[in-house]
Amino acid sequence: MKSATRRQMPAELRPAGITTFSDLFCGIGGFHYAAESLGLRCAFACDIDEGAQAQYEHNFGMRPIGDIHEVKGDQIPAHDILFGGFPCQPFSIIGNRHGLRDGRGGLIFEIVRILRHRRPKAFVLENVRQFSTLGKGTVIRQVMDALEGIGYACQWRILNALDYGLPQKRERTIIVGFAAPGALAHFAWPKPMSKRKTLKDVLEANPHPRHSASKYIRERRRRAHTAPLSPSIWHENKAGNVSSHPFSCALRSGASYNYLLVNGERRLTPREQLRLQGFPDDFEVIGSDSQIRRQTGNAVPVPMVRAVIRSVLRAAAQHSRTQDRRLAASGALQVG
Repeated sequence: MKSATRRQMPAELRPAGITTFSDLFCGIGGFHYAAESLGLRCAFACDIDEGAQAQYEHNFGMRPIGDIHEVKGDQIPAHDILFGGFPCQPFSIIGNRHGLRDGRGGLIFEIVRILRHRRPKAFVLENVRQFSTLGKGTVIRQVMDALEGIGYACQWRILNALDYGLPQKRERTIIVGFAAPGALAHFAWPKPMSKRKTLKDVLEANPHPRHSASKYIRERRRRAHTAPLSPSIWHENKAGNVSSHPFSCALRSGASYNYLLVNGERRLTPREQLRLQGFPDDFEVIGSDSQIRRQTGNAVPVPMVRAVIRSVLRAAAQHSRTQDRRLAASGALQVG
């Protein structure tokens, strides 16, 4: 078992008083890596998938609890910030798009239940882009109303992993919230990074032959498309149209086996998929290729959510400093 190392929190973020987090629908730990790199400590993790539980335990030394429906509020330790990458299939372009009518879609309200009970200072939630557009925006309005109804000041925005250092076009709806309404006034969405890794930084030099597509698939791709550059990731959409890009389209857990091919010839290796999501190379892989493919397809882009978490911590710290100054000024006036 590997033991993860938690970094010291930057001094500018310490006044926020946020040191611990809960990791709901944690998958293999994208939020965990991002938060730990900012000095936070995990107090609780939860995911129903046993393969993801095993990966998480192997890399972080703690086994996530299973079905969130069975977790009572008192079973969750007190924590300062909550993360939740709740199931995306009900909202995804490749899912059934039944939204909140899907049992998994309703899991967002389990997050609301825990927020109401534990009252962490802040939260960050993540889902697919379509979460914000489904039902012409009625779904996200319903969720925002529920979050605001329990006393949180919230904002949402669509962010793209391409803008945060990764060669993967992965657009995600991000919702942030604060228990102290004044903290939201200090919050700013993280700006895009000026540089990002390229496919050359991500691709392995000598991948195992098992990742090669069949001769039939390779020839069919070449008949359909000629790539203007190399290396590139060839993408076949649901309509059968093939295109190539100097980055990967979004990894998807439920896509066809040959959905993405490197130079039209082979599938991405587990390590390459992890790198595309921003997991460091010291993340130790256990389980089968198919398990990793599903797990990385469900994961959050680590650098992107790290940037969001940092902005949340900065806003909370600024709010805390502002409150302290107001109290000090009030005390000075009273003394005078």
